[in-house]
Amino acid sequence: MRTTAARFAVLLALCSGAAATASKDDQTYRQLELFARVLSYVQNNYVEPVEDRQLVYGAIKGMLDTLDPHTVFMPPEVFKEMKIDTSGEFGGLGIEIAKKNDVVTVVAPIDDTPAARAGIRPGDQILQIDDELTKSMDLGRAIQKMRGPAGKRVLLTIMREGFTAPREIAIIRDHIRIVSIEGSLYGGIGYVKVKNFQERTDSSLRKELERLRGLTGGKELRGLVLDLRNNPGGLLDQAVAVSDRFLPGNVTIVTTKGRSGRSTSEEKSKDRDTEPAYPMVVLVNAGSASASEIVAGALQDHARAVIMGTQTFGKGSVQTVIELEDGSGLKLTIARYYTPKGRSIQEKGITPDFVVGDDVALAAKDTPRERDLRRHFKGEGDDKPNPAHDLPADLRPWDVTGKLTDNPLKVALNYLNGQAREVKAAAKGAR
Repeated sequence: MRTTAARFAVLLALCSGAAATASKDDQTYRQLELFARVLSYVQNNYVEPVEDRQLVYGAIKGMLDTLDPHTVFMPPEVFKEMKIDTSGEFGGLGIEIAKKNDVVTVVAPIDDTPAARAGIRPGDQILQIDDELTKSMDLGRAIQKMRGPAGKRVLLTIMREGFTAPREIAIIRDHIRIVSIEGSLYGGIGYVKVKNFQERTDSSLRKELERLRGLTGGKELRGLVLDLRNNPGGLLDQAVAVSDRFLPGNVTIVTTKGRSGRSTSEEKSKDRDTEPAYPMVVLVNAGSASASEIVAGALQDHARAVIMGTQTFGKGSVQTVIELEDGSGLKLTIARYYTPKGRSIQEKGITPDFVVGDDVALAAKDTPRERDLRRHFKGEGDDKPNPAHDLPADLRPWDVTGKLTDNPLKVALNYLNGQAREVKAAAKGAR
């Protein structure tokens, strides 16, 4: 029976003969021959037996580690978890993580999950998960360690700005069903939080908007706050659908461009199911990434909404997921995306129209962004984003309910109340 290395070499020889006329291909195949030789040496001479799968998976991972941080290989068990993510149901802690300076770092705890209830914060460094250090751990392994049956304890060793030494935080896993949409009504102004973009997000958004309209006694909303803070993104088609809901027909939502401008595609809005043109505010922060930035960028470029908050994450690349024969998966970066005005937000993020935050300096310092990730793509065009406008005096936080502690939401409601008054006054003047 041939070894893996031998079978690989035979396949290589056949491919190499077919491509002998292309010098670049020849160079590639010579490198693959080198790989096959090393694989054979390891199989035949390494001090202990090793599994072929372990070697091949390790080689694939090493190859992809030379590319951008969003291109990853997922063994079958990790790929299965990824598919669970998009369905919005899994057993775990509820933490979005990234690598910052080679340290597993919290981007955001998901609302109403064990992690959020345990006090995990954006910017927290996870130094150890149970008895395993995370220093050389890839994100897939870290996620796998935190996932598992509900009711089981996970011990995280956390370092945070202000801590004099790492602290251990014990968290009990729960069955997490991420309801991607939740909303409420503030004096006729709707508030909808989109937690992530999963399979049913746009459908859930439509139902929530109808529910809020029902609470007004059938009247139209006086305005809407669309909250994308700490939304790490998700499915591109759902981001397009959510943007489409607020835009007129046949306008560009997002453009994607592959290598050297090839495979360019443009997503446009459809002339159906469009919400009325009530005033809108979109809330964002450093935890708003990818699909969230597509929505914020589209609504900002078409002047459909005012963007408030802090600078977003800055992930301007598009990944496709490929399921492989053995149940493993490949998430491959295939394109960059651009807002309707042609802006690439890679590295820079979306600049809000008004900077509003509880502690902007702290958020900017501690929360990891795309630019902090190793091997990230460089942004295109001007390295400095357009500056946000100063917050006008009449948009200073105003508590319309007497109970709100959410500073950006208070500012957004203040703005929309002012817009609603202006619309009402204009309507009276037109009579």
